[in-house]
Amino acid sequence: MNLILNKPEYFYEMENICRLFLPHERFTKNEESGDENKAECQFVHQEGCLIARCSLTLFGKAVTTDELVPCGGDEREEEISMARGLYQLFRQLTGITPKWGVLTGVRPVKLYSSLMEELHSEDAVREYMHQRLLLESDKIDLCRAAYHSEVQAVAGATGKEFSLYISIPFCPNRCSYCSFVSHSVEKTAKLVPAYVDLLCEELKEIAKVAKEQNLVLKSIYYGGGTPTQLSAQQLDQVMTAVEQHFDLSALVEHTVEGGRPDTITKEKLVVLKAHKVDRLSINPQTMHDHVLQTIGRRHSAAQVLDAYKMAREVGFDSINMDVIAGLPGDTFEGFCQTLDQLIALNPENLTVHTLSVKRSSFLTERGEIATVPDMNTVEKMLGYATKVLTENGYSPYYLYRQSKMLGNQENVGWSKKGKDCLYNIYMMNELHTVLAAGAGGVSRLKEPHGPQIERIFNYKYPYEYNERFSVIIERKQGIGRFYEQYPT
Repeated sequence: MNLILNKPEYFYEMENICRLFLPHERFTKNEESGDENKAECQFVHQEGCLIARCSLTLFGKAVTTDELVPCGGDEREEEISMARGLYQLFRQLTGITPKWGVLTGVRPVKLYSSLMEELHSEDAVREYMHQRLLLESDKIDLCRAAYHSEVQAVAGATGKEFSLYISIPFCPNRCSYCSFVSHSVEKTAKLVPAYVDLLCEELKEIAKVAKEQNLVLKSIYYGGGTPTQLSAQQLDQVMTAVEQHFDLSALVEHTVEGGRPDTITKEKLVVLKAHKVDRLSINPQTMHDHVLQTIGRRHSAAQVLDAYKMAREVGFDSINMDVIAGLPGDTFEGFCQTLDQLIALNPENLTVHTLSVKRSSFLTERGEIATVPDMNTVEKMLGYATKVLTENGYSPYYLYRQSKMLGNQENVGWSKKGKDCLYNIYMMNELHTVLAAGAGGVSRLKEPHGPQIERIFNYKYPYEYNERFSVIIERKQGIGRFYEQYPT
């Protein structure tokens, strides 16, 4: 499909609008591609007003609309007006109404928060999101609930707080939908011992810089990959390094994303508990063995139950479980059965993800897109999740979105009262600095009491991390330079 704009700086956002309705289409920019399907968007001046004029040719039909840019509107309002026009035309020709309207950003709660600062009223924010951005009421409700969790999470903040992210980018194998920088341990096992040693060295350096800047550690999160892919001894080594080098006196949360139940053993759980890990994720994604096999996971639903029971016996009283709506081979009934089974276990958190079809995933590379549920089925799955989780005492506390999500939906963390994962709130809404260690880690430095964000990247792949470790340590000096510019 050809997308023609007279303001090319808005191409990315207009392409995102097109993808809401044509998720697998290839788009060309201002070209004569020979494709009969095309969208044209341009700004024109008419009787002293700025108009976003959009036309769409699709399925042999052509429609046009004009969208008025509000008087005095800035570039944001120009872009929204163009997006609204294009959205309305697609909705007219396809009969599809995406519930997030023209909002395609990954952090809707951050938008909600900024609108609250600007409009000073939740009613005004709701009206703007519904009337201007075309969001459905249930999506605005999600934003509102997550916003209030954010307000609670930052109550009493001084600007000195930070979180620590520790990356363990190894997995038993790669799931078909995954595009993260995680590597099958079968292929990279020889890298792991050196990686762990260097990770401990990086943690030492981060702790040194954090101490020099008088930063206060509030939460620790081990992600990946699959952190419990490490042996019990390796987990103990990394966690001992954290205890040796960081001041943990103000720590309020310590999470390990166990992820795959087939990597969780009692020996590892005992190590985590000994190091005062107080929150654990056990992520089945589905409780149907045939779907697990389809997505390439090598564990069974029974192993999920075994790992959960073992964690409870060791003493974990805050457990998260992830599910994914839209997995290949799954059905609406199957998704509901999975959710019902997990709710019966009564975990403190349940995170409901929507499948994001990434270009670099096996799912895309192998041409298996046709096996995923359709947009309407995914919407029904998420509707059921909202209903049944609310009925069972869970509330939405954080949400985020990704590109190429089925049905333009979202990922939502649900929690029992008082059991919000603070790291998720801090990180996703960019509320304070997150210092990252390990391959693929991205440190996000947040200006105290201000909007400025600066990122420091580690090398993505474990072999790069091991081979170019000195460069990573050198980059960490950027933390000090940032805080010299924006002191706490």
